[in-house]
Amino acid sequence: MAHRYALEALNHTLQDLRNNGNNMGGVVVLIAGDFRQTLPVIPKGTIADELKACLKSSYLWRHVVPFKLSTNMRVHLQGDVSAGRFAKQLLAIGNGKIPADPVSGLINISDNFCNIVESVEELKNKVFPNIQTHYKDHKWLCERAILTPKNVNINAININLQIQQQLPSEAISYKSIDTVKDIDMVVQYPTEFLNSLEPSGMPPHNLRLKIGSSIMLLRNLDAPRLC
Repeated sequence: MAHRYALEALNHTLQDLRNNGNNMGGVVVLIAGDFRQTLPVIPKGTIADELKACLKSSYLWRHVVPFKLSTNMRVHLQGDVSAGRFAKQLLAIGNGKIPADPVSGLINISDNFCNIVESVEELKNKVFPNIQTHYKDHKWLCERAILTPKNVNINAININLQIQQQLPSEAISYKSIDTVKDIDMVVQYPTEFLNSLEPSGMPPHNLRLKIGSSIMLLRNLDAPRLC
């Protein structure tokens, strides 16, 4: 979910561009979203900080007229019974209707909600079967992904490297150049320590890629060299 400051910044921008002091510069703005998504990420923040960053905490929210979808069009048009059952189970989780363990906060998911795998190898084969012959098929790749809550989870099982090793080409290493701007701080922050950091949105220090590897560009730092 986007931070409320993003919408408020849009409000100020439209007011300036249109020279109009009304909300959104006097124009109607259509926004879409799902409040069951993750709350805005506030580094080292509390739950109260996350709630304060939500769109509903903005002074603009009282001017928003919400419209809710009442029919799942994907299920309705395709007539897929299993998709309809999955949608209902997903809504039950989102609405908090499934009781959670009072200690751990975990919930029990029914067996027909998902497929359980016993190993990382089985997970790879289920999501990316025969990747050696399909890695050039962009449509095939776009239809599958392995998601984890945090980067550290995917790094722990090293699954990206394992999948990449199945590609036929040779791996090439791209290493970052990490330095301290203040020379006096070099002793406190050695290069080895800087190399070990993995801030959000940035690749690891030693990025190994092969021709055909799937990557996601979160930020375009150099448009002319974008490949």
